[in-house]
Amino acid sequence: MTTTIANPLLAQFSEFVTAQLGLHFPPERWPDLQRGIGAVAHEFGYDDSAACVRWLMSGPLTKAQVDVLAGNLTVGETYFFREKRTFEVLDQQVLPELIRQRRDGERRLRLWSAGCCTGEEAYSLAILVHRLLPDWRDWNVMILATDVNSRFLHKATQGVFGEWSFRDAPAWLKEEAFECVEGKRYAILPEIRRMVQFEHLNLAEDVYPSLLTDTNAMDVIFCRNVLMYFAPAQAQRVVTQLQHCLVDGGWLALSATETAVAISQQLTVANFDGAILYQKGERPPVPVATPVVWEMPVKDKRRVEPPAPDAPAMIQLTRELANQGRLAEARALADKLVVAEKLNPVAQYLRAMIALEQGALPEAARALQRAVYLDHNFVIAHFALGNLARSAGRRKEAEKHFTNVLHLLDRYGQDDLLPESEGMTAGRLAEIVNSLRDEAPVS
Repeated sequence: MTTTIANPLLAQFSEFVTAQLGLHFPPERWPDLQRGIGAVAHEFGYDDSAACVRWLMSGPLTKAQVDVLAGNLTVGETYFFREKRTFEVLDQQVLPELIRQRRDGERRLRLWSAGCCTGEEAYSLAILVHRLLPDWRDWNVMILATDVNSRFLHKATQGVFGEWSFRDAPAWLKEEAFECVEGKRYAILPEIRRMVQFEHLNLAEDVYPSLLTDTNAMDVIFCRNVLMYFAPAQAQRVVTQLQHCLVDGGWLALSATETAVAISQQLTVANFDGAILYQKGERPPVPVATPVVWEMPVKDKRRVEPPAPDAPAMIQLTRELANQGRLAEARALADKLVVAEKLNPVAQYLRAMIALEQGALPEAARALQRAVYLDHNFVIAHFALGNLARSAGRRKEAEKHFTNVLHLLDRYGQDDLLPESEGMTAGRLAEIVNSLRDEAPVS
């Protein structure tokens, strides 16, 4: 097998990988890139690494190509409660305060493991929530775990781990959160496994925050040992987007080697004696439109209401409130919107997305069904219905909706932005749908 690639082609491929995956290979890391390409070429059945590289660069990467590249150009190395001090801060200070603030109001908690690898970090978050919140079933808890590598995600969803994943883990961990299934293999308890939602997401490409990908209004985001693979400018862009995914007062955790990229006017450094986290500062609230009472001239003192804000303005405001996690306000505005715009499918769609975040699944389904009734070509609403059916284990129903999505996407070009998708392209949604159709049913 010919594994050596000439520097000009290697430089070109390095730039290609950065553009497609965000992964950064400066000249000093080209030996690592050479080795990774050799493994990639072997998987694809190429005897010549250079020929494999030219093939990969000949068109947009497919999901299968992304999976192989990500699997061979990054290190899937993680374990439970890695960087223990950060989890101690979360356990002792951050989560208890969030729970205290929310207990007498809207009981919701949203955490995201961005770049979750094989799932140990995401399950560590779920285990903490499970311990701190005995009545977690009475809350709307969402723990999102995303990665660009579908192989990692497949392993993560199984929830079965060997001894190596427990190195440096708390002594109580196996007894409280796992059951021994075979030899030295341990399966996470089903009720904890079900707390985590695993999804494919490319931090270098996908648009976030977004109601569509459930990446908005996060209380805590862990993005550790991920940005070190990115070019500095790309890493900074990711941090900026993650910051927008946080609610005001939300927390971002990076690894100790990645703190240099957390430069933002809206992120405040919080040093917890051995762990550094970043908190999103308070921003002025989004103004909620309220009717203004106008006075008629003195001779006629009848009160007159001004015209209501137009539909596009109300839709944008509703979306902004939802992205900030101000769901009660967003819901109130969405309720007004669907009354004022009875035939507007976007109003129904937004109402459904807010209901989903509030855990009102039947209500969300009804609103989505109204949206596709009003607009049979509303591809994002069809996708949301498919996801809802998939999460409920209704495999045939999900397949019907996903088939509709792919049929509708045939009308778009690969790079066309989809209506109401907050920036997602038709090609990217097709990849996501095909990935979901290939997965095992959600349990």
